[in-house]
Amino acid sequence: MTATTANNLPADQHGGAPFWANIPASTGLVAGIVFCVAYVALIRLLAPYMPEIAFAPDTGFAHYYWKLPNPTVWSHATAWGGYILHQASIWGLIYYAQTRGEKYSDKLHPANVLALAANALFLLLHLVQTHFFYDGTAQDTHIMTSQGSVIVLLAMVLVMENQRRGLAVGARAPMMQEAGRAMRKYHGYIFSWAAIYTFWYHPMETNTGHLMGTLYTTLIMVQGSLFFTKLHVNKYWMVAMEVMVLFHGTLVAIILGSGEAWAQFLFGFMAMFVITQMYGLGLPNWLRWSFWAAYLGGIVVTYQFFRGWGAVNEIFSVPVVLYGLAFLFAILTWGLLVAGRALIGRDKATA
Repeated sequence: MTATTANNLPADQHGGAPFWANIPASTGLVAGIVFCVAYVALIRLLAPYMPEIAFAPDTGFAHYYWKLPNPTVWSHATAWGGYILHQASIWGLIYYAQTRGEKYSDKLHPANVLALAANALFLLLHLVQTHFFYDGTAQDTHIMTSQGSVIVLLAMVLVMENQRRGLAVGARAPMMQEAGRAMRKYHGYIFSWAAIYTFWYHPMETNTGHLMGTLYTTLIMVQGSLFFTKLHVNKYWMVAMEVMVLFHGTLVAIILGSGEAWAQFLFGFMAMFVITQMYGLGLPNWLRWSFWAAYLGGIVVTYQFFRGWGAVNEIFSVPVVLYGLAFLFAILTWGLLVAGRALIGRDKATA
């Protein structure tokens, strides 16, 4: 009788397990982070070899500057072809892992190894594609589809984590419980879309803002590649991925000189941390109060001496959008679940 591993995979001819059976998930995480940092460094290193393009003038909010003024069939085909293949491969691996009934483990599953490898391959492919054809999918889609995909991800996390850490200062929103369960089961497909779509939306540009965004989206891909491992649901790593958008949004706004946007991002995303995210970390009360004091003190200093109190309303925009979307997604998901059960019940009744 053929020996099998813990993952029900055939052992090798010498009776040992396949190479992936004993790789700690932490090794996959560290390797993924190192690869992402090295990848961003490689993009910057290759800056002198980027094609020189005379971009169209910036026309305002809805304009995405970094795209070809005269796109070609090949620029369209390589951007969309790369995105579709990348997306399909990760969706396929998520489905494969789910249908195999994988359990959460400290070790990498075969699908995790393949997902990490597939993401690395397509990251390098997009870099090559940028140097030869430049364009991303931004040529054919609105800029808000890219920004909105990450917002969708962050709002869904609020619903999914509601039962564990609550929605506001540790208090749960009861109406999100059922929706949260459904999202936890299927969120991988949406989250991978958010990261991969955003990644292929942009060419691999070398300015600081793009590099920071690329680092963030690639780290989300690493997080997504660790499905069905205990690290995938590690509370510290998950919050780190949520909080990273605070630093990304704030620093990019400062670098680009976007007026008041830096305060909007800084205090808006910091509000998400002090109101919701830190309550899932098991922090002592004195540390929570310290974060609250630092947050409120930062607001007082900023709007008393720099921004003016007339602009303080800007700190509410991020929380209002994210909490509003969280409730909207919870209601829509609950509605779909109710409709689905009704249809199943009707089918059984007529059978």
